[in-house]
Amino acid sequence: MPLSSATPHNKMEARELTLRYGSKVAIKQVSLAILEHKVTALIGPSGCGKSTFLRSLNRMNDLIPGANHDGSVFLDGRSIHDRSLDVVDLRRRVGMVFQKSNPFPKSIFENVAYGLRVGGLKDKAKLAARVEKSLRGAALWDEVKDRMEESALGLSGGQQQRLCIARALAVEPEVLLMDEPASALDPIATAKIEELIHELKATYTIAIVTHNMQQAARVSDRTAFFYMGELVECGPTEQIFTNPHEKRTEDYVTGKFG
Repeated sequence: MPLSSATPHNKMEARELTLRYGSKVAIKQVSLAILEHKVTALIGPSGCGKSTFLRSLNRMNDLIPGANHDGSVFLDGRSIHDRSLDVVDLRRRVGMVFQKSNPFPKSIFENVAYGLRVGGLKDKAKLAARVEKSLRGAALWDEVKDRMEESALGLSGGQQQRLCIARALAVEPEVLLMDEPASALDPIATAKIEELIHELKATYTIAIVTHNMQQAARVSDRTAFFYMGELVECGPTEQIFTNPHEKRTEDYVTGKFG
């Protein structure tokens, strides 16, 4: 029986995931589902494991010496640690936008086209079409369409972050991981990123780490609260913020610690 659109399925799921850096446990036995076409916010104090968990979803932690894990992570029901799985393809399907915008010292066009070129797309017309589509998807096209050959480093901070989102969208991922994408931005640029996240979830599944609880409340459908490397509670965002089941969650969202 096909899944109805009324019941989003688990696009990604961690089961009993523990991740260590050497002998230091960063996250401990975390089980959490990332629902398709929903925004899942990961909140909690600094150093609680939320960014580590996010990076586990596309195996970015593999790049850190000494990182090792127990437990499983699934994408569409298949383990992302399956030996036959291509990690490059995993990171195409599960894209990442970092806290600090990191445009390449290239033109605006080449920043967005980069992943497509690496993937073997050479046709100029197709490249141009995909670049435009991605910039439109990141709500940036109208601001840069006459500046495509200019350096991306000349863009404002908010524009650079949306450019990095466009770069992630260009390779047509299924999941978008965002690690505090607006923390370095002013309120106006932050509002644009939040509006964009709301629009993108129609097409993508999104997981976002944020320190800003108001932002989590504004942009997410579900919220997961991490503390000391453990997942304390996860549920619909409104419930987490207004009627949490756990005392630690209540203390955090009401500002008693953090």
